[in-house]
Amino acid sequence: MPINLPNELPAIEILKSENIFVMEDLRASTQDIRPLRILILNLMPIKISTETDLIRLLSNSPLQMEINLLRLSTHRSKNTSMEHLLSFYTTFSEIKDNYFDGMIITGAPVEMLDFKEVNYWNELTKIFDWARTNVTSTFYICWGAQAALNHFYGIQKYPLDKKLFGVFNHTINDPSFPLFRGFDDEFYAPHSRHTMIKAEEINKNPELKILSQSDEAGVYIVSSRGGREFYVTGHSEYSPLTLHDEYVRDMTKGMDIVELPKNYYKDDNPQLQPIVKWRSHANLLYINWLNYFVYQATPFNPEEIKDLGNI
Repeated sequence: MPINLPNELPAIEILKSENIFVMEDLRASTQDIRPLRILILNLMPIKISTETDLIRLLSNSPLQMEINLLRLSTHRSKNTSMEHLLSFYTTFSEIKDNYFDGMIITGAPVEMLDFKEVNYWNELTKIFDWARTNVTSTFYICWGAQAALNHFYGIQKYPLDKKLFGVFNHTINDPSFPLFRGFDDEFYAPHSRHTMIKAEEINKNPELKILSQSDEAGVYIVSSRGGREFYVTGHSEYSPLTLHDEYVRDMTKGMDIVELPKNYYKDDNPQLQPIVKWRSHANLLYINWLNYFVYQATPFNPEEIKDLGNI
């Protein structure tokens, strides 16, 4: 089934060039189908790239979806035009009385700050709390995952000796968990971060469950509330060249030590194309989330989401 996007969103032409079927609002309005309503709070600086990466993964599901993009009113993006934001994004005040079947909250380049030093922390935590009553299942990514775990459960983040940067091998703690249907015993996912969360802190809280982790990258996926919340510390949504672009960006900035992303370039040569090892995992992760924790769990009447308990 197609994915329904706002008319003229830049991601439409990019995805069509990849033979991904997307449907603009005008055509979707003629179909008598209740699509899944997915809300994306995009905290990343280059928003068009993040929109495209996430929509690419969501579009691989057979489910029809209506995508809504959310921005913060207390933060002004420096890397995305206001024209784009005003055209395609809504603010929390505009959607707070609505209900959504699924929500994705991205990472943000603020991980070296204490949580409460982030200038939009108050607005963000209001959205976190709102999602618990107005969204069936919420998918937190990277810093977004760390922020939500801190807000809800007091889990701290800790600085790493050096940036965790590259593509790392992961294992599954509970292969029977529906999020991992179709997964191999081991799989790869990209990471790009300066901080970590500790497994021992998470294991002390009976409401949290570590689903997947890595010897090199640490905790990868945590769940709570029976699957109504997932916290993913990596970037399975990254396109093939995202880590390369970050590496070139840091080199251009003249940062003191810029290490190659691990397990990424062929022969560890940045002049060669990266080897993409995580695409199948990424597709399965999002398809399983949409199927088992959004589509099969959400009520037909969206207003009934407020009455859901744990899945």
